[in-house]
Amino acid sequence: MLRTIVIGSCVSVQGFFVGALPNGQITVRVGDKIFSGSPVDALAA
Repeated sequence: MLRTIVIGSCVSVQGFFVGALPNGQITVRVGDKIFSGSPVDALAA
């Protein structure tokens, strides 16, 4: 499943969900790299 995370104040990354961390952040995989950050909430339609 694709997820979007925010790293820092203005950088966002979209990748495949890898897992959740105990501090509320999640990890995503983009190619061979793993990124951790705060998840972006989905907008309600």
